[in-house]
This record gives sequence, structure tokens and C-alpha cells, in this order.
Amino acid sequence: MIIEDMILSNVRNMPPSGIRKYFDIINEMKDVISLGVGEPDFVTPWNIREAGIYSLEKGHTHYSSNAGFIELREEISRYLKRKYSLEYNADNQILVTVGGSEGIDVALRALVGPGDEVIIPEPSFVAYKGCTVFTGATPVVINLRHEDEFKLTPELLEKAITPKTKVVIIPFPNNPTGAIMNREELAAIVEVLKDKDIIVLSDEIYAELTYEGEHVSIASFPEMKDKTIVINGFSKTYAMTGWRMGYACGHPVLIDAMKKIHQYAIMCAPTTAQYAALEALKNSDNNVDEMVKEYNRRRRVMVDGFRKMGLDCFEPKGAFYLFPCIKSTGLSSDEFCEKLLLEEKVLVVPGHAFGECGEGFVRACYASSMENIFEALKRIERFISTIGN
Repeated sequence: MIIEDMILSNVRNMPPSGIRKYFDIINEMKDVISLGVGEPDFVTPWNIREAGIYSLEKGHTHYSSNAGFIELREEISRYLKRKYSLEYNADNQILVTVGGSEGIDVALRALVGPGDEVIIPEPSFVAYKGCTVFTGATPVVINLRHEDEFKLTPELLEKAITPKTKVVIIPFPNNPTGAIMNREELAAIVEVLKDKDIIVLSDEIYAELTYEGEHVSIASFPEMKDKTIVINGFSKTYAMTGWRMGYACGHPVLIDAMKKIHQYAIMCAPTTAQYAALEALKNSDNNVDEMVKEYNRRRRVMVDGFRKMGLDCFEPKGAFYLFPCIKSTGLSSDEFCEKLLLEEKVLVVPGHAFGECGEGFVRACYASSMENIFEALKRIERFISTIGN
């Protein structure tokens, strides 16, 4: 028996994440400043941690319902209404998942298979393509453009749609670019989709991290409400990455199908994390405001820093990433990242890890201390000054 031949070809042929090799390298290096990991540098606020600890002390260690505690789903419903004017029934329109990533996975598994197409605007989160391929469906990539600040345009979307299109992913605020879509821009996308039998998977995990204007969900458009699955969670907003808490919202038929897969594969999200998430929604707005304020301060410093060293960097207005263009250095994204890491011990991620159109760019995450950011910028500037010398 050849063991490799036992693995499904769509799994065997899927390359590993382009991010991982850099993390493997820094695990063997000392004194590296990482602008690579996409998670908050803040510790989960104490009141949230305490709620999780207290739930254990009280012996709340059993399964919840498949969809998650009804109290948590009710609080998610209230949160979405007050924040984004989205109305979802806690009984049958909300599913608590193991991080937003599980929500993406079960949504795609419920909706697509061989012969179907999923439209994925890139650069974007690496899981979209992988989860699509694992269903047997075909990812159809839209290459977003630097001159559009990596926003999805109706013209690009219209060109990508075929009779096989079943799902369109809307990934804003965006990882890795920090791009957002405002109401007017989303309205143009709605015009393309409103009369088509296509489901939108709207990944809004960075919704709270919007620095200019307010986050707008495509599900807030009446024509799109029943055709949209909203993915959100607690990892980025509340610095709860390790708790693995997310949720999906949508039409009862869609959520029921997703819950069926979740039921067989997962059973339920961790109960300790669910108690912590409940506290986060109820009593942590001030903590979020403080973290967002600090991210915004770092964002401005990073944008100014990259521009001063001569790199073209559009101003990101969401998430906690910058996506500067490094084409002027004459290096590929991989060459730039590897040399920077080895020579100056600063980790950034090559843009092509998030899609081929990301070549010539790097992702720099500003979820790091201001001290580290200033030092990293100094090292990057020194590195750039030596290129070609």
C-alpha cells in the first residue's frame, strides 16, 4: 500500500499555508520582532477571563446545546442589533462555532461541492481557498487591485460570476490588506447580486476594528438579508484567539444545515469559552474601545513609517494590518521577507501567501507594542537602505 495514494487528491495537492514556514523559522531564532502573527497582543480582559474561571469553579463543564447556550445566542442577537442594525432570532438564526473559521468551513460544506464555484476576492484569509477545495468545489479568484485600495468592485464581481457560481465571499474588513467597504461601495455589489441565486458568505470578524466611519454589513441590505451568512467572533475584538469562539448568522434553513454538520463533527463550542463570551458581550465595550484606540494609534505610526522609508502604502481603515508595496526594492515578497528576517530579525509575511496578486507586497501586523513597532520600523528602514549596496 502506498499511503500517500490513500489521501484525497484535493487534500494532497493543497499546499500548506504560506505563513507557517516563517513561524517555524522564528521558533529557532532569538530576539525577533514579529509583525507576522494575526492576533492581538493584548491579553483577554480580566472580567472575561474571570467569567471563564468562575464557570469552571461552579462546575459548568457539560455540553451546551448544539447551537450554543441560548443566553449567549440572545446576547449575540442584541449585540448585532445595537452595533450593526442586524436582526437575527436567537432560536434558529444563530450558531455558536469553534472560532469564525469553523463557521466558514461548515457554511461551505453545507452549500457547495463538486461542480460548484466559490468566488474569492484576493488577497484574503488563507482558509477560504482551502475550505473550498476540501469540499470539491472550485475556487474562482478575483484579483483585487492596489489602485482600488483592494476593494471589491462590481465590475470585477460581474466578470467572475458564471452559471456555476453558488457562493461569493465578502471578506471586509480585510486580512491582509486592512481594506474596508463602505455602504455606497457595498450597494454597488448588492446591485450585482440581488437577483441572482447566489449565497454571500460575509466574514466580519474584524468589524469592530474599523477606524473611519462605521462597519456596514452586506446583510443590512434588505435584498441580501436572507441570502447572506454573517461570520463573526470574539478572537480579534476581545483578544480571545485561544478561546476559539465564533458564530454564524443567517436564514433558518441555512443555519439548520450548518448546525447539522457542526452537530456531527463538533457537538458544541467549548462551554467555558461560551461563558467568557457572554461576559464579553455584556460588559466589555470599554475594553474594546481602548484596544481599538490603541490599534488606531499604531496604525498611523506604521503608515507614516513605511511611507517615510519610501514604500508605497495605502491607508488601511480596518483590521490590524498594513499591506505595503515592496516592488521598488527589486526583491520578490519571499526574498524581502527572508532577508529581512535573517538580517534584521523582523518578521513580516509575503503578500502572495494570501493570493498570487499579493506578490510584490508584504503583510505587517500592528497588533504589537509601540516599542516593538518603532524598533521594527527602524530595522526595516535600515534593511531597505542596504539593498543594492
